[in-house]
Amino acid sequence: MMLAWAGTVAAADMVANGIFLIAKREMRDPRFQETVVLITQPQEGGPFGVIINRPLTHLLAEIFPEQGTLKGKKDVLFLGGPVGRDGLMFLVRTSKPPARAVHVLKDVYFTGDANWIEAQLKRPDPTRGLRVYAGYSGWSLGQLQNELERGDWLVLPADAETIFEKDPATIWPTLIKRASLHPT
Repeated sequence: MMLAWAGTVAAADMVANGIFLIAKREMRDPRFQETVVLITQPQEGGPFGVIINRPLTHLLAEIFPEQGTLKGKKDVLFLGGPVGRDGLMFLVRTSKPPARAVHVLKDVYFTGDANWIEAQLKRPDPTRGLRVYAGYSGWSLGQLQNELERGDWLVLPADAETIFEKDPATIWPTLIKRASLHPT
């Protein structure tokens, strides 16, 4: 696999503005039914992000067979979205941002820095603070606003704990309930 987006967004887009889009129960698009999408809005271009609750069956050890630290680990690749599914997106939680990173939340970044990712995969706990996604979710200018006005999504502030520490199977049920109690 190749990087889905290595450095296409300038490092100048370092403003954290991540939110969760929670698919409503009535979501018509099957690609997004029962999903939670972490999105950010760069200074140029449309919003983009990744589906945080769709783990795939591919182990990261299969995707990165040269990384011995992944052998025997059960960490999986996640489906990031319908765009560029043959490429990889990396979401990282770190106090020191990698080069060519897009700031999403406090200490959370999208990065396409292959050298930085390779160094992380060599650590004793290679996937701590790292999620790897096949593809991403993206919207052209105005497209997401139309979907919000149509009522496809609920919106909540994003948080790193949900992304990196919660069981993916519980994320959508928990957030749809919370968002439904506090409609935007």
